[in-house]
Amino acid sequence: NDSSVTEFILVGFTDLPQLQLPLFFLFLLNYVVTVVGNLSLINLICLNSHLHTPMYFFIFNLSFIDLCHSLVIILKMLLNFISEKNIISFTGCMTQLFFFCFFVHSECYVLTAMAYDRYVAICKPLVYTAAMSPQVCSLLMFGSYMMGFAGAVVHTGDMVRLSFCDSNIINHYMCDIFPLLQLSCSSTYASELVDSIIVSTVVIISGFIIFISYALILSSVLHVSSAPGWSKAFSTCGSHMVTVGLFYGSGLFKHLKTSPSGSVDQGKFFSVFYTNIIPMLNPLIYSLRNKDVKCALKKTLKR
Repeated sequence: NDSSVTEFILVGFTDLPQLQLPLFFLFLLNYVVTVVGNLSLINLICLNSHLHTPMYFFIFNLSFIDLCHSLVIILKMLLNFISEKNIISFTGCMTQLFFFCFFVHSECYVLTAMAYDRYVAICKPLVYTAAMSPQVCSLLMFGSYMMGFAGAVVHTGDMVRLSFCDSNIINHYMCDIFPLLQLSCSSTYASELVDSIIVSTVVIISGFIIFISYALILSSVLHVSSAPGWSKAFSTCGSHMVTVGLFYGSGLFKHLKTSPSGSVDQGKFFSVFYTNIIPMLNPLIYSLRNKDVKCALKKTLKR
């Protein structure tokens, strides 16, 4: 790396001084709820044997990813609100970028594995135990983390090879790919192409599997004439569908550039959804209307 830049300055979420303190407390509350919610769900799944099923194994991993994801992004974000100069070293920036990409990619594949699990549970109930054995579930999670690791290595390696020799001011609250590409004084064409291919591949593969899974689930449910059957299918898939909609929806809007001037602020706004809001909402989505989780919570509190 022949970069002359050794540190970056993060502009943050806003440059208005009067908003710094209110936003600090708002995102601090967001972080506390995120940590408490995800840790509580992780502990409930660990402590209650009736939650030791494939579905809750995936939810456990989803909560773990959300917890780590928020740790990587929100703590630095909170520090920036109360610091006079929001400095991050070049190494620290690349480290944050690596873990950000790792957790985002891993979450995509975990959500994909969850869709496949729901498909097998509803469409192939007789072979569910064998098809979603502990070994299969572990392999799916191992594959999700390895694919996330591979994507993060490529993204970060692609960024490290660029030269940063002029401006070091990142118009964002974290080290994201596109704000960093805008600062590079070397050609970014190859990097943009590689990043686009990786993101497109992840979205197409995971999106296709999720779409096919739910298309087959819908086809199966349509053959169920009873209201209890419809209700059971919806309760089984509803939470996951909401999570997928929020995660992929915010990611899609983030990458849609309405105008060159507004694209950065638009990117920051929608980044907040999958770095702050979604990790906070996921444990609520999977617990508020879930009888198994409510039952586990009552048993745990009694102990």
